[in-house]
Amino acid sequence: MLERLIGEYGLLAVFLGAAVEGETAAFLGGVFAHRQLIPYWQVALAASLGSFAADQSFFLAGRYATNWFYVQRLLGSEPIARVTQFLEVYPTSFILAFRFIYGIRTISPVAIGVSNVSALRFVILNAIAALIWGALITAIGFFAGEAVEVLLGRLQLHLHVLIALACVAILVPLSAYALRRVMAKRLARPGT
Repeated sequence: MLERLIGEYGLLAVFLGAAVEGETAAFLGGVFAHRQLIPYWQVALAASLGSFAADQSFFLAGRYATNWFYVQRLLGSEPIARVTQFLEVYPTSFILAFRFIYGIRTISPVAIGVSNVSALRFVILNAIAALIWGALITAIGFFAGEAVEVLLGRLQLHLHVLIALACVAILVPLSAYALRRVMAKRLARPGT
């Protein structure tokens, strides 16, 4: 039953999940690809498109809807100063990297939208970054599925998914912590 639902609606779920939440949906899509419920390339593409669409929407909100309460709230948030600082110093690198930095994925495209970065430049860099992100996070899920199978054998799908979710719950905060430390050190360097 679960396998059939994933086969029928999994790509839509990965697309929507990547747009709304991000990493967990793409990661689980990779696990589903490992289980051969959905082809890997389709999962990676759905994750990439979901991420791209969400970030384009937030960029457009920053560019054309700065009076909206939600946009004002994002622009008034504490992390916006760090995001803006990185964007001003490393615009291309930041646009390519922000989706990999947990905790700033939503505010970054809004900040880029209110900046002087052209829409064409953002679309191109956002597409490149989304394709890399979708393929990478889905591949991590795929190989995590392989690792679980090697360590524990072929599990029932629901157990496999629960273990994958536990991995995400551990790895995402650790990665976010490490990335924030690296970002703080880069910003603290003289001359930046």
